[in-house]
Amino acid sequence: MPKLTVDGVEIEVPAGATVLQACELAGKEIPRFCYHERLSIAGNCRMCLVEVKPGPPKPQASCALPAAEGQEIRTDSEMVKKAREGVMEFLLINHPLDCPICDQGGECDLQDQSVAYGRGGSRYHENKRAVTEKYMGPLIKTVMTRCIHCTRCVRFSEEIAGVDEIGALYRGENMQITTYLEQAAKHELSANVIDLCPVGALTSRPYAFEARPWELKKTLSIDVSDAVGANIRLDSRGREVLRALPRINDDVNEEWLSDKGRYMVDGLTRRRLDKVWIRKAGKLAEADWADAFEAIAAAKPGNSIAAIAGDMVDCETMYAAKALLGALGSDLLEGRQTGMDYDVSNLAAVNFNSTLAGIETADAVLVVGSHVRWEAPLVNVRLRKAWKNGAKIFFVGPEFDPTYPATFLGNDLSVLGKLPKDVAEAFKSAERPAIIVGGAALAKGALAPALALAEKLKIVKDGWNGFNVLHFSAARMGGLMLGYAQQGGIADIAAAKPKVVLFLGADEVDFSQFADSLKVYIGHHGDKGAHAADIILPAAAFSEKDGTYVNTEGRVQFAEKAVFAPGDAREDWTILRALADALGVSVGFDSFEQLQAAMIAAVPALGVEGLADYGALPKADAKAKVEGMIEAYPIKDFYLTNPIARASVVMQECSAELLHGDDVREAAE
Repeated sequence: MPKLTVDGVEIEVPAGATVLQACELAGKEIPRFCYHERLSIAGNCRMCLVEVKPGPPKPQASCALPAAEGQEIRTDSEMVKKAREGVMEFLLINHPLDCPICDQGGECDLQDQSVAYGRGGSRYHENKRAVTEKYMGPLIKTVMTRCIHCTRCVRFSEEIAGVDEIGALYRGENMQITTYLEQAAKHELSANVIDLCPVGALTSRPYAFEARPWELKKTLSIDVSDAVGANIRLDSRGREVLRALPRINDDVNEEWLSDKGRYMVDGLTRRRLDKVWIRKAGKLAEADWADAFEAIAAAKPGNSIAAIAGDMVDCETMYAAKALLGALGSDLLEGRQTGMDYDVSNLAAVNFNSTLAGIETADAVLVVGSHVRWEAPLVNVRLRKAWKNGAKIFFVGPEFDPTYPATFLGNDLSVLGKLPKDVAEAFKSAERPAIIVGGAALAKGALAPALALAEKLKIVKDGWNGFNVLHFSAARMGGLMLGYAQQGGIADIAAAKPKVVLFLGADEVDFSQFADSLKVYIGHHGDKGAHAADIILPAAAFSEKDGTYVNTEGRVQFAEKAVFAPGDAREDWTILRALADALGVSVGFDSFEQLQAAMIAAVPALGVEGLADYGALPKADAKAKVEGMIEAYPIKDFYLTNPIARASVVMQECSAELLHGDDVREAAE
């Protein structure tokens, strides 16, 4: 580890560190525009200039200079100060004075650094250049006259997303960043370039001219659009969530967020259920809470009551429903709405055991029945990193473009019984082999054969468990921990013919199975569940309540309440608590704190933020075989997978334009 001095202070830095990283380790702030920790080094902007001895007597770009033994680095000399002022002066030569109308105003690197490191005025009096706007789709708004050519967006698209859609044309002052053919950026992580852009060249199209950052209340939350559990921040004003931004968590989402998790928030204010409804003579009619509870009590469910949890429900809601059913003497609980019935007697067998961060260190990966790019875009980013590190990746299922070279082994699940020779050899020589089982494989009963294959390939080794199940519902792991799983799946509940079924935000169920039951929908959007319901009780969305969520790797995380629910809508647990009174039973809690304490007492793992311990993988059944074809993946449209996304105008636009090729309509149409 080389030793060097930064502004007279001697420090030791890791081998391979750059001078910029050495300065940061010494506590010095180095300005930069093009450098980013997760992207390759470009050395474009020259803002990070420092003075280094021994070396030529001139300022040097610290981001591209390796730290070496005996270096003397100065970050505060007159030479450095003058050099940074000069660079800033050049950057501002063509930059327009757009700050009052720029959406980046208030959170702009160029603003901050021009104040801290720039001169008091410019010596340049020529005309500024102007660049025509580029079309980058329904999510990204461009004002390319503001672009300072840092190329962060280009490097992100190529290196992280794996889609070579954004690049630079021409040279020198004529250089322009564009999507080449001026088409929309068609990948699931495209809007991350907005966060990366240090100026206002790329901003959010749906959020344009909505608010200034200092007007917004910031709330820490969890993305519920998939099972990855990306850490997000909800920015709200009044009773409306205006935007969702990713938070840095290296173990989960690094600092990225899928376009759906970022932009479905406009659906939180549309198609909302804000009144109680009761179906009379085949039509829904407005009612009040007392009428609804009376109607449910009149059905006299006794122990003939079931609860089905949706994909975005928090653990507290599921526990409250479980407590209510338990008090009534029922254990008819299910969360796998689409009918899956895999064995959950050992949760380690349905967990992402290698962890999300760990999968990028795998050197051979077999993905069975998962369109990873749509089901979990942030896991696909990790798999791309694994490929960059030399991993061989194989897929069983219909072909799609995973954004990295991979071998598709066909649609036949019988391949799990006998792998092709090259695949078997790749796993035999792998030190950290991994299997990922997706929803399409689980639906075909491939869990047991996958476990048998894992045992055969020695997927579990000292310090490494490479057996993974990739869920795509934010509520799935929490629901399984709370017992929302029947042996035969939802078919068991339908066979029990319950008098009353509580649908907790469940919209993907085949409601025809429950034609003879009183269907009570407790949810927040007028989606499929509300259309099928006999009684609708308006509830809170994820942004309108505190709640615990468990992601696909068993990581327990907590989301905070950002805004209040609209109209007569109430937080889910309060509805279930009031329903308990109407049915004449006690559930043992009267406040959210009591509910949470009871839940943690019942399932202690839900009280520890971090990875839950599910123990070792179960012994595999060596005779387990699976036959059948994976005809299609469960997700048909990435942008419209849940009620909030389906209510979102932005998600509908993305679906129409990016997936179905609809032309953008002109205003006159």
